[in-house]
This record gives sequence, structure tokens and C-alpha cells, in this order.
Amino acid sequence: MAQNTEQDRIRRKKRKKLLKLRKNRLGCSVIAFMLSGLITLVLLALVLQSFFLISLSSKIESEYASLQMLANMYQADVSEGKEDAIRLLDLTGRPYLLKEADGTLLYQNGENTCGTLSGSFVSTTGDIFISIATDPTPYTVYEDTKYPIMVPDSRGYITVDWAKLMRKMTENPLDEQLVTDDTIQMDSHLLLLPLWIEVTPEGGTQRLIFRTELTENLSELILLIIILLAMLVTGLLLSIILLHNLISDLIRQHKVKKLFFTDIATKGHNWMWFLLRGEILLHKARRIRYAVAEISVVKYRTFCVCNSIAEGEQLLGRIQNTLLSRLEKKEICAHSADGSFAMLLRYTDDETLRQRIRQMMTDAAGEETGHSIAFHTGVNVIPESAEKRGIFRRNDADLEKEYNNACAACATLEHSDDSGIAFFDEKLVEEQKWIDTVLQEQQSALQNEEFVVFYQPKYDPRTNQLSGAEALIRWQSPKYGFISPGKFIPIFEKNGFITEIDHYMIAHAARDQRRWLNAGYHCVPVSVNVSRAHFIESDLAEQIRDIVDAEGTPHELIEIELTESAFFDDKKALIRTISRLKSYGFTVSMDDFGSGYSSLNSLKDMPLDILKLDAEFFRGETAGTDRGEIIVTEAIRLAKSLNMRTVAEGVEIKEQVDFLAAQGCDMIQGYYFAKPMPGNEFEQRIAAPADPLPEQPVSET
Repeated sequence: MAQNTEQDRIRRKKRKKLLKLRKNRLGCSVIAFMLSGLITLVLLALVLQSFFLISLSSKIESEYASLQMLANMYQADVSEGKEDAIRLLDLTGRPYLLKEADGTLLYQNGENTCGTLSGSFVSTTGDIFISIATDPTPYTVYEDTKYPIMVPDSRGYITVDWAKLMRKMTENPLDEQLVTDDTIQMDSHLLLLPLWIEVTPEGGTQRLIFRTELTENLSELILLIIILLAMLVTGLLLSIILLHNLISDLIRQHKVKKLFFTDIATKGHNWMWFLLRGEILLHKARRIRYAVAEISVVKYRTFCVCNSIAEGEQLLGRIQNTLLSRLEKKEICAHSADGSFAMLLRYTDDETLRQRIRQMMTDAAGEETGHSIAFHTGVNVIPESAEKRGIFRRNDADLEKEYNNACAACATLEHSDDSGIAFFDEKLVEEQKWIDTVLQEQQSALQNEEFVVFYQPKYDPRTNQLSGAEALIRWQSPKYGFISPGKFIPIFEKNGFITEIDHYMIAHAARDQRRWLNAGYHCVPVSVNVSRAHFIESDLAEQIRDIVDAEGTPHELIEIELTESAFFDDKKALIRTISRLKSYGFTVSMDDFGSGYSSLNSLKDMPLDILKLDAEFFRGETAGTDRGEIIVTEAIRLAKSLNMRTVAEGVEIKEQVDFLAAQGCDMIQGYYFAKPMPGNEFEQRIAAPADPLPEQPVSET
């Protein structure tokens, strides 16, 4: 359970990484970058406006203090005479209004352009428009109706109408002379902004509203604007450069991602893309049942050897195009490895899918007019966790594992050169589990000597005397009981463990022979099979010699059997090994002669002692026919001409024994005389006392 949880965690982590590769954040990155640039520009504009308004606020504070002093002087002069007090105000040259507390206009000097209330200013710490002042007295500011540039904002505070200000500055070029009328005044140094400020004399009830002009140094303002614009332009250029680099990086990332999911051979999608896209389909397309398939080109590597790798890749590209053209909606196909393609196909039932795949293979093979192409296809129907109202849930689906099952089904067709389709089922699961069990148990079984040697006697058909035996392996497992060789020998041959078994069998056969010799039994030569996997070892003959010598067994009591398939390997190495074995006193035989494509050249070149006729000569419908007897007769005659003895295996009836005896066959091995038997039973057959054989001298290396 813990192992499954760990596997699920690894699978989820892998799927998450693959999804990250697929996500395209180009649009989001560009939008985020543009928004951040826009926010930066707005902040810069606000900073400029804030500096400007802080300056204006400071000037308003200063102007209010001056006007308050003037109003106090007016109030002091009112006691001496109102007209004198008004004359004092007129001498300032400022337009102003004198009002009663209730708003009644008492006197006006100059043009009345006093407009609506712009805002009440209180000297308060923290307000961005107000400077810190020692006098917290409130005051009121009115806009100028003729030039309403200083206007109230939404909060009631005074601010600047920048559009009107820029328009006025455009209408009055900087190279004009100072304008002396009541318009906004500009020269090359100053910018004057009109507004009205209300003050109340200390100790009085009347209100004075003066028109004033705030002065800004135009050159400083322009310099500030230029600096700001330079910052904006610099920021804009940097933003463009950064944006260009960002987009370039994202494009390169997109190209790398595309390259990552592109197959080099076919220029189409590769296995990683198939795995990612397939996982998405399995989790999203819940109203569709799916099967995963591996379609493999038979003998693709042979095609590449006979032609070229480039032509092989072109072949794969054409096959992939054909397969893609036969796909339905929400089905995918990609090149997985070598000559294999992975497909995720809709599934309704086995027969419908089988017909579709067979048609795909026919179409793909038909595209190749110059070559005959065959395909092997393994199919695995992806199981659903649950089904409800036509919705298939595959929460635990692992596409990689399911595809591996399809590959296992495809592997069952590897011994056929014709096109074929195999479905993965529970039988294959059990076979795979058994293979895994054998792999796990093989070493401990060898160490614990769970492998048992059986012996099948060989008899002379003319005298019915015991003439030899063949050592055969059986597995007596404490966990699984008696296991026949057909269930584990093919596995050992594939994984290479057969070489360990060969050593084991030679050692045990030699040990039994030594024990029987010591007991005074009539020992006969025992043959032991040696796998073709051994013949890559240059010192094979020496290995066999040393194993037999370690048991103290005479070499002539051990016969080495080589299967016919071994003769198609390195012939020179094989001849060298056989010659060395014979020089050490061992007998060497060819097993299963006639089971494959026997080579007469092999018989001519190999210094063999015994030829074993394959059991198929004596089984089936052709057994005992004239043609079969002719072949067996000529094989025996050929062996005798080459000074080789013959052994017929698989003989089960008396007529075959009589025929072989008449043809001069030296030994017969088969059920007619005896089945394979444990060592203790075979021991009983040789228990008759006989003269002991001399000790075998140690051969020189």
C-alpha cells in the first residue's frame, strides 16, 4: 500500500512538471508588463502634480499671511475713517471685494471675476496639498472666472486644470513680451496664476476677498517638465527594450518547448508529447472509452541495415502520416521509439478496434511499394475507476503504465514476421508476474540447490542395453512446488542466467557420476546441454574442464550437447571450443539436428562425435511416412560416413525402435524406454556391479 502511494506521488509530480512545460504564459506576461509600465507612468505623473501643488499650496499660505496683515491694517484704519481705510486698500493695486458678514457687497475695486468656492484650506499635517503652518486659521479660496485654471477637485481642495494651463501656455509663446492686462501673464521667467482669497480682519465682521496671482518660475517648471519627460522617455525606451527581450525570451522558450515535444526522426510529435496530451485526454474526455496501442514495424532495424538510417526515418515519417490521417477526433498518435508508434484510440469493443487497427496497418503497408512491411500491434484497454451516466472516471489511470502493458502484448508477437494484433489480458499479467517471480527467486534457488537433476536414459536399440543418459533440469521450489523447465528455462535464456544453470548442471552431473563410480556402479556417459550464450566466452572449454575436475570425474563420462542454433554464431570460435573440449577428453554432440535450418557445412567443419536427431522426426502426421523415413535413414548414413554416432530422441513406439535399429541408429532416447527420472531412480538402473573405470588424469591446460 505504501509503495502504491509513493508511485502515485511520483506520477502526480511528473504530471505536474509536464503541465508546466505545456502552459503558455506569453499573453499574461505581456499584459502584466504593460500594466506595470502604465502604473509607473501614472505614478510619475502624480509625483509631478504633487510637487507642483505642494508649491502652490505653500504660495497660497504665504499669500494668505500677507493679505491677513493687510486686512488687519484696514481694520485698524476703519476707526479713523472708512474712506481712508479703503484708500489704503486701493493703493495696493489689487482687485478686491468688501462684503458684510451676510455677503452684502459694500465695495468693489477692479473687475469682479471672483467665482465659485474652490475649497476650504486648513493647515493640517499630512495633507499633500497643505504645508505645515503655525497658524491653523481656516481660509477660503475662490477660482477666477476669467481664467479658471485653479479649480476645486472632487474633495473640495484646490487643484490645477492642466489642459487649460497647457492651452494658455501654447497661446502665449515664451518669446512674447510680458502681458500687462488681466490675462494670465507669462514671460521667459514667470508664470502667474490668478485666484481669489478671502480674509477676515481681526476684531472685525466684514470680509475682504482679494484677487492674487501666484507666481511660478517658468524656467524651473519647464525644466521639471523636461526632466519628467526625459524620465518618461527613458522609462519608455527601457520598457520597450525589456518588453522586446521578454517577448524574445518567451518566443525562444516556445521554440525550445516545441523542439522538446518534436520527434527527431519523424518531425512529428514524440513520446513526451504523447504522454502529456494523453494524460489530459484521459482526465478530460470522460465520455469516451480509450485503448492505448503500440504499433511496431517488424524488423525495422533490419530495414535500416539493408537501406540506411535516413531511409528508415523517412519510412517512419510516411507511416506516421498515414496513421494520423486515420485518427478520429480526440485520438492521438506519436513516435515512441525505434520503429514503434504509440496511439490513444477510442474504444467500443475488441472486434471494432481490431478491424480499425488492421485497416491502419494495411494502409500503412500499402504506402510502401518498394518494400514489404509488416506490423505488430499490442493493445491495452484502459480501465475506468467508475462509470456513472456515461461518464468514465480514470482517476488512477497511468498512461505510461498502460502503454507498457500494450508493449507487453506486442512482445508476444515477436517470433512472427507477419502482421498481427494482440490484446493485453490477465493471462499476460500473470505471465509477467511469473517472470518477475523467477527473476526474484533465481539466485536464491541456485544457492539453495532447489534445481534438481533428472536423467533420461539412452538405450541401444539393437541390444536394449543402457548406453547413456541426458541430464535434465527441474525446479523443486519450497514456495511454488514442482516447476517444469518450460516455465523457467526460456526466461533464463533471455536474461542470461542460463549460463549459471549450465555450470550448475555440469557440476551436479559430474558429482553424481563420481559418487556412482565410488559406489562401484556401471556408469554411462551423461550429456549436459550448454547454451549458445556461453560461446562468447573464449575460455569455455577450460571452464567446463575445471568444473568436472573439481568433482574428480573422468572426462569421458561427461558429454557436452550443443543446440543446432549455436552453429549459426561465430563458427571459428565454436570450432576452437569444440576442438579444445575433445582434446580434454570430452564427447561433443549436436542436439536437435533437423529442428531448424541445419547446415551441412556445419557437419563438415565441426569435429563432432554424436548427432542427435530431433524428436519432431518421430512425432506428428509425417512420422513413419516414406519421406520421413528416407530423411532419417540418410541422416544416419551421413553421420556414420563422418564417423559420428547417432541418437534419436522422442521415440515412443516399438515400430520406430525397430526401424531405427534396422538403420543402424546407435542410441534411442524417449518414452518407449524411459521418461526423465530423479537421480535415485536412475541410480537403480546402473546399480549392477561393474569394473570401475580408471581415474581421469588431469589434462594440461
